[in-house]
Amino acid sequence: MKINLLNNGFEITKNGQPLLVHTTLYPALFIGIGQEKMEIYRGNFNIEDYIEERIALRYANVNNDTIEFSSEQNGSIQIIMKVTYTNESDCLLSFESLNEKINRFWIRLSASENEKVWGGGEQMSYLNMRGRHFPLWTSEPGVGRDKTTEITFLSDKYNQAGGDYYHTNYPQPTFISSNHYACHVNTTAYADFDFRNNQFHELQIWEVPKSIELYSAPTYLDIVEKLSLRFGRQPPLPDWVYNGIILGLKGGEENTFSRMENAIQKGVPVAAVWSEDWVGLRVTSFGKRLFWDWKWSKKRYPHLDKKIQELKDRNIRFMSYLNPYLCNDGSLFPIAKEKGYFALDNKGDVALVDFGEFYCGVVDFTNPEACEWFKQEIIQKNCLDLGISGWMADFGEYLPTENIYLKNGVDAKLMHNAWPTLWAKINAQAIAEAGKTDDVTFFMRAGYSGVQKYCPLLWAGDQSVDFSRHDGLNTVICAALSSGLMGNAYHHSDIGGYTSLFNNRRTKELFERWTDMAAFTPVMRTHECNRPDENFQFDQDPETISHLSKMVKIYRHLVPYVKTLVEEASNKGYPLQRPLFVHYENDINTYDIQDHYLYGKDLLVAPVHQQGVSEWKVYLPAGETWVSVWSQQEIQGGQFITVPAPIGQPPVFYRKTSQWANLFANIASIH
Repeated sequence: MKINLLNNGFEITKNGQPLLVHTTLYPALFIGIGQEKMEIYRGNFNIEDYIEERIALRYANVNNDTIEFSSEQNGSIQIIMKVTYTNESDCLLSFESLNEKINRFWIRLSASENEKVWGGGEQMSYLNMRGRHFPLWTSEPGVGRDKTTEITFLSDKYNQAGGDYYHTNYPQPTFISSNHYACHVNTTAYADFDFRNNQFHELQIWEVPKSIELYSAPTYLDIVEKLSLRFGRQPPLPDWVYNGIILGLKGGEENTFSRMENAIQKGVPVAAVWSEDWVGLRVTSFGKRLFWDWKWSKKRYPHLDKKIQELKDRNIRFMSYLNPYLCNDGSLFPIAKEKGYFALDNKGDVALVDFGEFYCGVVDFTNPEACEWFKQEIIQKNCLDLGISGWMADFGEYLPTENIYLKNGVDAKLMHNAWPTLWAKINAQAIAEAGKTDDVTFFMRAGYSGVQKYCPLLWAGDQSVDFSRHDGLNTVICAALSSGLMGNAYHHSDIGGYTSLFNNRRTKELFERWTDMAAFTPVMRTHECNRPDENFQFDQDPETISHLSKMVKIYRHLVPYVKTLVEEASNKGYPLQRPLFVHYENDINTYDIQDHYLYGKDLLVAPVHQQGVSEWKVYLPAGETWVSVWSQQEIQGGQFITVPAPIGQPPVFYRKTSQWANLFANIASIH
């Protein structure tokens, strides 16, 4: 990358290709002043902005690698940008504002008409972000996420929670361009990346960012490798994860473990039991929720300590649930309050957050003493010492932005996006300090830049229990692919979805289709959902439990192959689930496909994500002969085909030349 002088401006290029072009007629930088309005309701944000002023910085004075921007010729300098070349293919743009009033910043990067853009953290609706804008703010993703649907309308009407295509638990101000470069903005402020213009990408940030990083490489996988080094790579998942499925069961000790035994008796390989309600239950209008006081409920699980050891002797683990908040009617709340470990309101009292018919304090992770207390007393003492082998590290998106004060003195509007990474760090450090990183894991839905270094496993959040376009089964594929490009190697989802509202109920068909897909992901895990008594469960139907047994056995059958992908993830940062285009860059047909994925480079998976179908349209990339795992039919790539897709036989193909061809060919014989 280098700077070239132009008449009335300059450009930054990569191999002659412009990345940023600035002239007096077409400026690349704008600054301004805005007044935002942010309202939170149970993790959903209503955000509005009133722009008082937006100023084009038309004039640039280039002095070697330092560029001074002003709005008028010979006017006062507003922004200083310094260009640092980290190597021949990457550079860092550092910014300094000379105007303290400025709280809005826009930069335009060059775009080409047919360019594709991917990333933005974990995106649920669109893998290719081109043609849309994406606000980047961690929040609840919404229920329905499509303003044309009834469930979104009802969620908005009653809970302010319908969401839209861009809402996500895990945003990140990073994208990869099909022009073989990546851009990352170093900020935790609210941002909005706008990819709707044919000539430029406009990135809006609600502060002057510290810097913008630009990376380029010959291939997309090379770019992913660079990003994974930049943000950090995950440790391999513990070996026990691959022993079978993680059964999500709750309802107390007798119900949980009797259902586990029934599943095992019916032939389902079980790696772990995951019981959210190990802490007790709270029933609300949303459904059955948990008592957020993070310690063993002896009333609900009277013999849990002995049971955990008995399970471990059988090579089955026990997993639990945590989040970074403490309910104000629990036993841990007064302890944390007395020690001063909560974020405060403007009166100096504990800032309470509404989580839906109960209130919680926010443990202040900017306070080092609070961090140590949470790690030692809650994670290490209450979880690890009990023998718990992992947990869902939930939430992280709920830090309020108004009337809340943190120990480090930083505005909560700047800490909000940073909170998921702090939460991940607490969990990872607690496990590492106990010497258990190889044996204990956790999974999160919330994220932001840097979460990759700490969170070993993502889960896709709270999908609706349906096949809907923007909140159903297919969204977890897009989520895995987009987050994988950001350097998150391991991804999974709640089999069958989670959110059941407004008479939307999980069906047998949905559960089985979701299971079909999950067998070809790094982790298989069920969830009873928020209203388990009203929704289909895996053990309600003999046919379904038999189907589950088969698909878990397929999952286990693939472990030797998956272990090679784990090694790749550790050495290169490649995700296990990959967009087709990362291995088939010359096949333009692969660039917009977001409902197929490559599982490593050798398996192509095209999950069925519509109701009531018996066949499925699949694209097989060019330059390969592909083999159906079910029929062993060989098909030349570079074409769309329609294949039979009964439940239990999701469209899956392998490369004929794969060294794992014999392993894949035996999938069809598993029952």
